[in-house]
Amino acid sequence: MLPQFSYIRAQSLAEALAQLEAGGTRVSAGGTDLLGCLRDRVFDSSKIVSLSAVDTLRGITANGAGLRIGALTRIAEIAANPLINARYAVLAQAAGAVASPQLRHQGTIGGNICQKPRCWYYRGDFDCLRKGGPMCYAVGGENEYHAVFGGGPCVYVHPSDTAPALVALGASVRIAAARGARTVPLEEFHVRPEVDVTRETVLEAGEIVTDVLLPAPAPGQRSTYRKVRARQAWDFALVGAAIGLRLTGDRVSEARVVLSGVAPVPWRAREAETALNGRRLDRTTIARAAAAAAAGADPLEKNGYKVPLITGLVEERLTALITPA
Repeated sequence: MLPQFSYIRAQSLAEALAQLEAGGTRVSAGGTDLLGCLRDRVFDSSKIVSLSAVDTLRGITANGAGLRIGALTRIAEIAANPLINARYAVLAQAAGAVASPQLRHQGTIGGNICQKPRCWYYRGDFDCLRKGGPMCYAVGGENEYHAVFGGGPCVYVHPSDTAPALVALGASVRIAAARGARTVPLEEFHVRPEVDVTRETVLEAGEIVTDVLLPAPAPGQRSTYRKVRARQAWDFALVGAAIGLRLTGDRVSEARVVLSGVAPVPWRAREAETALNGRRLDRTTIARAAAAAAAGADPLEKNGYKVPLITGLVEERLTALITPA
């Protein structure tokens, strides 16, 4: 059952930001995560400010610097956009893997990268560490879907598919507040539990994401995303791999390998990137990079299966980039 709250449909970004200055206020984009959090009492809110009428936050626009995606742009629109499919394949594929068709038509890119954890202890009736309680119950409990990297004091995994893809592309987000605006690289947008166990992102009170900014694709850029999940639809990643490469001839001049479903933030597999950079993208290099992607994994009692999944998925995706469609 939802708690009682007042509802305001802002007519402009300025109005929305002014409303957010008051305490106890939450912003609604597509609302697919917000309503679930309110129903599950993950947090309360006395006021909801809807952005649905703020058309300046919608749309996909190309310019000389790259691509601007408004935070209210629907996931389904991103997955279907011809320009994104042609130039930023990893993002189109990640968007197409989000949840179900219904949720992709309702959910927004801004909401997708700002999702709350799906950990059943956090969403359930447990006074867990993230909610100010004494402990992370998943560490010694039911942890088959939890982190194998970067868990720190809390071992949830970040649920977004699009965020790892955006990190692989070197994207940034523009953040606005009544006091001004700032731009943050997507790689620095999410907060690890060891830094602050109560926060997922760097967003401060009164701030919202207004745009996602993608750099122009470099010559020789290739990218891909796939996630392994228990079901083919409406499921979060057990393990996902977003890969962005820049090739000069047959050699990798720059690599980004970003994993989903394995850490509280989109997780850069830097050892795998090192194994790729400067080398020919052949079967030997791919095998070494795939093995390196799992380096440093620290599985819990029930999620050790994720480690070979990481290796296999990274190898598959890298192979896809050298195999004609």
